[in-house]
Amino acid sequence: MKENPIRSLPGIPLLLVLIVALLGAAWLFFSGARDASITPIIAAVPIAAISIFCLVGLYMVEPNQSAVLSLFGKYVGTVSESGLRWNNPFYIKRKVSLRVRNFESGKLKVNELEGSPIEIAAVIVWKVVDSAEAVFNVDDYESFVTIQSEAALRAMATSYPYDSHEDQVSLRSHPVEISDHLKQQLDERLTTAGVDVIDARISHLAYAPEIAGAMLQRQQANAVIAARTRIVAGAVGMVEMALEELQKNDIVQLDEERKAAMVSNLLVVLCSDRATQPIVNTGSLY
Repeated sequence: MKENPIRSLPGIPLLLVLIVALLGAAWLFFSGARDASITPIIAAVPIAAISIFCLVGLYMVEPNQSAVLSLFGKYVGTVSESGLRWNNPFYIKRKVSLRVRNFESGKLKVNELEGSPIEIAAVIVWKVVDSAEAVFNVDDYESFVTIQSEAALRAMATSYPYDSHEDQVSLRSHPVEISDHLKQQLDERLTTAGVDVIDARISHLAYAPEIAGAMLQRQQANAVIAARTRIVAGAVGMVEMALEELQKNDIVQLDEERKAAMVSNLLVVLCSDRATQPIVNTGSLY
């Protein structure tokens, strides 16, 4: 089922013609009644009946809207011209909005790739691009979009972990990749309904309440470990630079034991959480 554009007649000129025809039928009817003549009355009846029947063929198409026409259950075509239009009065007209629409899914509770329960929601921006498919391929395309969007969001959430490990794509750290994957999933599910997904982004992401506290502690521990790792790496570099400068400038000669003591003291100073209290040796170096 593909959209088939069809021509329609401008409605305003036709409406004026029908109004004139109705006025003429009324004038004939009252003239015949006044003159007691049956002929004008007989002529006025079919004119009025045909005019009223033709009025049924008038319909309004708003901007960014289309009308899907069918005749006795058979698809005839789609009218996209805006304004007052006219087609065969026997046609059934179904209006379909072509405007860009969006909705936010409810907060879904799913298990991510590693099995932890999370809460996730997304904002979906979409529009109808094929009115015939939207009307005839599914029962209710708006409900279809909502249900399939939630199904795609569930499927996507189970494919990735919440947090990244060793540059792994995750729900929290790679929003662009996640949005692209979700949009791809939605396009595959909604193309049969004549719907194009413009954008899809996660609007809510959190651990489920029953494990939120434990996951927060794990995140804090990971942050502390990462910070400590960086501090130690920087401290080792500073100690190495200090030893090289002492040796290059021949300021003092240190044996291996003294170098080890110096390295230990510097690491304590650089890696300590609290400010250290130095002890100044006022005697000899040894």
